[in-house]
Amino acid sequence: MKKHPFLIILFLLITIGLTQPISIYAQSPSLGTTSAMMSRANTAMENGDYTKANTIFREIIESNQPIPAEMPYLFAKTLFALGQYHNSQNFVNKYLDLNGFKGSYYKQAKALQNQLVNPLAEIVSCQYCDARGYRYGTCETCHGEGKSEQACSLCKGRGVIGCSRCAGDGLVTRKNVFNILEYFECERCSGKGRLTCTACHGSLVEVDTCPVCEGTGHILTEELCDHTAPEK
Repeated sequence: MKKHPFLIILFLLITIGLTQPISIYAQSPSLGTTSAMMSRANTAMENGDYTKANTIFREIIESNQPIPAEMPYLFAKTLFALGQYHNSQNFVNKYLDLNGFKGSYYKQAKALQNQLVNPLAEIVSCQYCDARGYRYGTCETCHGEGKSEQACSLCKGRGVIGCSRCAGDGLVTRKNVFNILEYFECERCSGKGRLTCTACHGSLVEVDTCPVCEGTGHILTEELCDHTAPEK
């Protein structure tokens, strides 16, 4: 089955995190422009400048031009060279899905899949990075604690709350057998009329999950992980 170019472009955009909408009704693409950009990317790869090649491939995807059949493999190779193994896997798999064994780079793509096995396994087993291989950084909001502190909302930072049993008076009343109202010291607050705050327990602060890191203590960075413990 022939793959629709728009669907291919959409997949590539989602894979590398480009979420700008694509217009299906864009002007007719320039095949010459795409060919020239591919030539520049190939030259960059031959010169070992994979950073430049990466930029050009992304420009091709964003340009809404037809995606050459060989590009997903070449992009996957570029991403592998840059250490972006998760994205490399996505693109080499897409290349094989689109072209199968008839693709010009079929053998190279299969070899790249084998090369990706160990780097991807390291990412999975690493505790210092996410599933894409990007290193975690310490959350600056909670300093890695995963918790945030704020003035207690129940006692308003006073550390005490009024006793609900005696309504803050310190005394409770009840009638004796002669129907006479008698006053007694409130047992709950020992006659003080107040209690230690049940929310902050007198600490004046309320501890909650850090809203930035959601309690993990870390945030993602744009640094590729080398799977070694971070320096302290």
